[in-house]
Amino acid sequence: MKKYWAELIGTFALVLVGCGSAVIAGNEIGFLGISFAFGLTVLAMVYSIGNISGCHINPAISLAMLVAGRLNVKDTIFYIIFQCVGAILAALVLWLIASGMPGYSLAVNGLGQNGYDALSPGKFNLLSCFVAEVVLTALFLLVIFGSISKNAPAGFAGLSIGLSLVLIHLVGIPITGTSVNPARSLGPALIVGGGALSQVWLFWVAPLIGGILAALVWRFGFKNQ
Repeated sequence: MKKYWAELIGTFALVLVGCGSAVIAGNEIGFLGISFAFGLTVLAMVYSIGNISGCHINPAISLAMLVAGRLNVKDTIFYIIFQCVGAILAALVLWLIASGMPGYSLAVNGLGQNGYDALSPGKFNLLSCFVAEVVLTALFLLVIFGSISKNAPAGFAGLSIGLSLVLIHLVGIPITGTSVNPARSLGPALIVGGGALSQVWLFWVAPLIGGILAALVWRFGFKNQ
């Protein structure tokens, strides 16, 4: 159970700090600050729980690891369940904190949820958002596979993975708010409800497809690296 609890805690931290940076400090730190909040949280979690669970804290990563032969079915299922619980708990805590901010409204300010069309930060349409989430997730997973491969420099995986997530957010925030992580999208969407919840399907389907594509590319193209 230790690795499942580690996944819950890691995902909780990612959603609370990452989405919290957008909701509470977004006006002050902007897209760049929010991007670093997500990336640095992952970096910190890799070094704190990576030796316990591998620090997936993302269903797309867990599914990709299953496809690549690095995770069994049982662990994949429980990882995803605990990741989702962690994300939902984080969204609830963030809502509790944000509700004490003068002028905050859940309906207006939200919880850093993802969206497309009218709910996209840049009003990008569904197709653009879908393609962006698939491609950005696939690139993120390729960085992860490369960073943990046998020929990668030891001890640097957290840096490359965390900083790659910063770069992905710099591109992805205007498009969808950046998901590349179904649990990260689920938590805020469940609490906000409405359009955010009705659109959350995209932020499950697209990242999972991206993760599977990356796993197949790595398994059959670079597995021996």
